Amino acid sequence: MRLADRIGSLTNEVYERILIEEIKKNPVPNHVAIITDGNRRYARSLGLPDSEGHIRGKEKLEEVLQWCMDIGVKVVTVYGFSTENFRRDQKEVDFLFHLINDAFLDLLKDKRVYDNKIKIKVIGEVGKLPKYLQDTINLVENTTNGFRNFRFNLAIGYGGREEIINAFKKIYKNIAEGHMTIDELNEEVFRKYLYDGSIPDPDLIFRTSGEERISNFLLWQSAYSELYFSDVNWPELRKTDFLKAILSYQTRQRRFGV
Repeated sequence: MRLADRIGSLTNEVYERILIEEIKKNPVPNHVAIITDGNRRYARSLGLPDSEGHIRGKEKLEEVLQWCMDIGVKVVTVYGFSTENFRRDQKEVDFLFHLINDAFLDLLKDKRVYDNKIKIKVIGEVGKLPKYLQDTINLVENTTNGFRNFRFNLAIGYGGREEIINAFKKIYKNIAEGHMTIDELNEEVFRKYLYDGSIPDPDLIFRTSGEERISNFLLWQSAYSELYFSDVNWPELRKTDFLKAILSYQTRQRRFGV
């Protein structure tokens, strides 16, 4: 390693420690939702195939989950595959599904899942996914269902508008069949009809790649979420980039619309 690189690495480590010490002074967000954007841009900037960007994005996610646990975040929801992503080239879609499937199988063998009691849940239109992936999802959810220390939710085949529409369809059916009345409908009741009503609203939504939008992600749940946008592509995310997002969250005064 060149001297300049060694100095840069040392400087980054010192900066990490400073950020962590500052973060320890205040509560961290309970639930961080992440839009992992920039895998393809990262790969293309290096002259690599898109698939390599997705592979490195998967590896980065493993790192970030550990960072979250290290600082005390209890729930992480990641936008893995949107309803719009179904319109991508079929070869890329198939690759992504196999990559996600492999990631779940790796988690089932990962000692950290059991040591940290990580509950894994998928939200989205699971029925639209390939049968082999549905089977793996069922296996990983059933295996970790009793764990309570940390929650990792992966949104696959997910769209916020579709989630809301599907919830209204279920509510309408229950009203039409006499199981509930329109007067019984409120926010608390509506939440129960989402893909998983037990998931708390995200305190912080974090997006990489410099795009400043939430792209149909957790539309109902994000009403009062704080937003943070990072310029770096997802595979290039450093721990200091993530810690700065947490520190930014801690400096904000949340009013929840008041």
